[in-house]
Amino acid sequence: MIAWKSSPLPVLPGNSPELALFDSALRRTVPVRTGGEASLYVCGITPYDATHMGHASTYVAFDLLNRQWRDSGNTVRYVQNVTDIDDPLLERANDRGLDWRALAQEQTQLFRDDMEALNVIAPDHYIGAVEAIEWIVPVVEDLLRRGIAYRVPGEGSEPDGDVYFSVDAASGLDAGDDAWQLGAVSGLSPEDMLPLFAERGGDPLRPGKRNALDPLLWRVERAGEPFWDGASLGSGRPGWHIECSVIAQRFLPAPFTVQAGGSDLVFPHHEMSAGHAYACTGTPLARHYAHAGMVGLDGEKMSKSLGNLVLVSSLRAQGTDPAAIRAVLLSHHYRTDWFWTAEQLTAAEERLTFWRSALPVTGLARAEQMLADVRAALARDLDAPAALAAVDAWAAASLEAPAADRSTDAADLAGSAVNALLGIRL
Repeated sequence: MIAWKSSPLPVLPGNSPELALFDSALRRTVPVRTGGEASLYVCGITPYDATHMGHASTYVAFDLLNRQWRDSGNTVRYVQNVTDIDDPLLERANDRGLDWRALAQEQTQLFRDDMEALNVIAPDHYIGAVEAIEWIVPVVEDLLRRGIAYRVPGEGSEPDGDVYFSVDAASGLDAGDDAWQLGAVSGLSPEDMLPLFAERGGDPLRPGKRNALDPLLWRVERAGEPFWDGASLGSGRPGWHIECSVIAQRFLPAPFTVQAGGSDLVFPHHEMSAGHAYACTGTPLARHYAHAGMVGLDGEKMSKSLGNLVLVSSLRAQGTDPAAIRAVLLSHHYRTDWFWTAEQLTAAEERLTFWRSALPVTGLARAEQMLADVRAALARDLDAPAALAAVDAWAAASLEAPAADRSTDAADLAGSAVNALLGIRL
C-alpha cells in the first residue's frame, strides 16, 4: 500500500538532546536510548469514516517523536498499518450500500490527504491488513501446532473452526524478565479487562473459549463475508491484534523502540499484540509503549460511533489552514484528554499570524535561542505546549524590539526550526 508524500525536513544546526518519554507499560518517564537507530510502529485507521481530531491528534503526536528522533541524529524506521478488513468496515459498507473495498479505498485516500496536509512524515512501510494475510496465516498455523492457539467448536449460528489465542498458554511460556504475562502492557487485572474487552472488539461470552479474554486469531468463512485462503486454517480472515503483531515484526527490529497509538489501544490491542509477538518469537514486541489521550467534543469522547466528529477534511474544505489545525493539536500535551472547540482554532490562527509577523524582524541570536528552547521542551516527553510557548516568547521578543542583526538567515533558521521540529510551516 502506498503512503502519502512527505516534505523534506529542513536541516538545522546541532542536535536535539536524548528523549525522555512516558512509558505506558512502565507507568513512568524513562530515557529512550536508540544507539542511533530508532524504530516506531503507530497503529493505523480502520477506514470506514474520515479522519477526525482524535485520529489527527495521535498521528501528529507521534510525528513529533519521529521529528525529535531525526533531529537527534537518529535513523528512523517507521511502520503504520491500515485495518482494511474488519467488522466495523463491513458494517458501515453494508449500511451505506457500498462495496467494502471501495469504502476502504476511499477513506484510506482521504486519510492520506489529511496526513499530507497536516505535514505528518509518511511511514516507510504503510501496510494493509489484506496484504498481510499471506504472512499472518503461517504464524497462526504455528501457534496452533504449539498449543498456544486452539479451535473453538461451532454453536448456534457460529461455524466450527475459529482460532483463538490462549492467553493462559502464552503467559505460561518459559522465559526470563522479558516474558509476556497478561497485564504486562496495560497493568490491568483480569476483572478490569473484561468490560474493556467486550467494549473494544472482544467476545468474552463466546461459547467454547478457554478463557473469556482469549482474542480471535482467525475467523473462518461466513456466508456473505469476504474471505481468503487460510491454508490449513480454512478460508477466512484474520483477527485484529495478530495483524499489527505480524506487520511490526516483519518490518521492524525485534524488539523495536516504541509502539504507539491512542490510549484506547492499550487494552486489548497492544496488550494482545505484545502477547502474540512474544508467543511467536520469544522476543518482546517493543521496548517502550506510548499513548496519546482522547479528544472530545461537547463533553464526550469524539468517536465514529457517537457521530460527534470534527473532521480534518471538512475543515480543510472550508479553507482552514492545516497549520492552524496542527497548532491546536500541539497546544495540548499528547498524553492529556481534551475537548475541541472552535475558539481554539481561532486562537491558533491568531498565533500563526503572530509568529509569521515576527520572521522578518528576528535576529540570529533569538532564533538560535528559540531553537534550543523548543528542542529542550520536546526532549521532555514531547512537551509541545512548552515548545509552542517558546516560539511565542521568541515572536514577542522579536516584535517588541526588532533585532539590529535581523537577516534572511535568522528568519530562515526560525522558520526551519518550527517546521522541522513542530511540523508547522511558517
